[in-house]
Amino acid sequence: MNQEYIISAYTENHIGLLNRITIIFTRRNVNIESLTVSESALAGISKFTIVINSSEDKVRKIVGQIDKHVEVLKAFYHTNDEMIYQEIALYKVPTTAMMESNRIEKLIRKYAARILEITHEFTAIELTGHKDETQSFFEELNQIGVLQFIRSGRVAITRDPIEKLSEFLKERDKVEAN
Repeated sequence: MNQEYIISAYTENHIGLLNRITIIFTRRNVNIESLTVSESALAGISKFTIVINSSEDKVRKIVGQIDKHVEVLKAFYHTNDEMIYQEIALYKVPTTAMMESNRIEKLIRKYAARILEITHEFTAIELTGHKDETQSFFEELNQIGVLQFIRSGRVAITRDPIEKLSEFLKERDKVEAN
């Protein structure tokens, strides 16, 4: 049965690694729904956050393939229930629409969005939330008129109080010390 999974891969920052990781998904005919790469809490270590819809068996195999890369310290997979996650979305609407009606103001309040910038031509709005929230806000705003819209990839941390990568590194260091 397919469901949404979040893959976290902790890596060294090497040129071409993103390409080698995405090829793993292509070969298994799995679409990446969201991809975010950033620095992690550990100096010199990057974190890939990849969202896919697939079976657990296929996800397990993908994570195993990712783990085989020399530059990858460790990869894990989680369900949405095991993670705390958000996305950020930016919207640009005509400022005239803001001035002619209070509909946009009501939507901003309803979704707890915030205004980033107001110019004579446009107003930039930010909303942080889950994909369904940012999409719903877009659909309601678009009835008035959206000039531009962009949503980031997902960022996520585990609900587990202990970081799995830290545990893995401690265990690896113990084995290497013996």
